[in-house]
Amino acid sequence: MPKEVRAFVAEDTPHPNLPPQGGKEQEVVLTTIPSFSPSSLPSPLAGEGLGMGGYSWQELRAAVQSCTRCEISKARTHTVFGTGNQQAAWMVIGEAPGAEEDRQGEPFVGKAGQLLNNMLLAIGMPRETVYIANILKCRPPNNRDPKPDEAAHCRGYLERQIALVNPALILVVGRIAAQNLLQTDAPLARLRGKEHRAPLNGIPVVVTYHPAYLLRQPADKRKAWQDLLFAREVFARHAPAP
Repeated sequence: MPKEVRAFVAEDTPHPNLPPQGGKEQEVVLTTIPSFSPSSLPSPLAGEGLGMGGYSWQELRAAVQSCTRCEISKARTHTVFGTGNQQAAWMVIGEAPGAEEDRQGEPFVGKAGQLLNNMLLAIGMPRETVYIANILKCRPPNNRDPKPDEAAHCRGYLERQIALVNPALILVVGRIAAQNLLQTDAPLARLRGKEHRAPLNGIPVVVTYHPAYLLRQPADKRKAWQDLLFAREVFARHAPAP
């Protein structure tokens, strides 16, 4: 049977299931799809290092922490490895750490992280149930876009994280992350609303806006909500029959 998740949103939020933007709160009940174990799905990545050999989580984290492959490693405060459920059915991938992430060593903290948390909760996938990582493991100076060589140096780390998590769905937030993961130069508008497949492993990928963008352009939260509903549909299609 589907589960119900209760969340609190503001009455003046563009969509009743999106995070609050101020105003009086009201309780809404959200219905989620039945839970399932992704271990029963095909595992094209299981046991494959994809550039990182057979690294365990501990070995991979140590490799990231000691990495000096590109110049941005010299300016970092902390590497930002990833966080969450290492056996998650959903994996969320963003672009790169920002200033607060660099200080704390964890992805998606601060206002953008709070918005992402609320978006995930609204579709019944609390932050602790997913695994979150970035294309880059270090913050680019002044939050600039990652350079191609920087993304290339970090790609093996991300691919090994995907292999270890083996998610049923990857939700990519933002144009830069989507283009890097999918190895395309297509604009975000053409990537949204479609089921993509991650290179090398074929895991379903859905693309949506980055939470930082939504903070600047709250009118697009309606579109982001549609993306999240679509992601849930894709996830359900690939779930094994109960």
